[in-house]
Amino acid sequence: MVDSDELVVLVDQRDTPIGLAPKLAAHRDGLLHRAVSVLLFDDTGRVLLQRRAAGKYHSPSLWSNTCCGHPRPNESSHDAACRRLREEMGIANCPIEFVGWFVYRAEGLGALIEFEVDHVYVGRWSGPPHPDPLEVASWRWCTLDELRGDLASSPRSHTVWLPKLLAHLGMVLHADGQPHRVPHMTSVPE
Repeated sequence: MVDSDELVVLVDQRDTPIGLAPKLAAHRDGLLHRAVSVLLFDDTGRVLLQRRAAGKYHSPSLWSNTCCGHPRPNESSHDAACRRLREEMGIANCPIEFVGWFVYRAEGLGALIEFEVDHVYVGRWSGPPHPDPLEVASWRWCTLDELRGDLASSPRSHTVWLPKLLAHLGMVLHADGQPHRVPHMTSVPE
């Protein structure tokens, strides 16, 4: 269920804020807005995935990255990523590092459109998550190779943004999940 009062930050293609909009309206009307995505890796390089809860307003019951969301007005992307990590996965005090951002547009979500400047964060975590069941139906650890195989064999079991996020990560991560130093702006071809 989406909070009808929650606002997202509208941005231009350079990630410059240009206004605010209700979250549902931004997705319904395909307005470019700021988002955050987090991927946590364990010490062996496996990534923590979540299966979105069935009650989510879009992409319910699909596998996705560790967590994602939208910065609130006057909230930094880093703070939003930490907040969503706590709210969705019950993980607090996990250091995360910004590894860049990319713009993507995805349709095929019913009447909704994802058009986002996605700020990407990675971190290390080895303990179990404690997810909110209203946000997360289940979770699992897998290697990036296993995830790429899953995406190839059953793409409709995953969120539309996950392959785009992985394409971005392919440009910014070493094979062991450690981030390269990257510029603040990258893009992923449609």
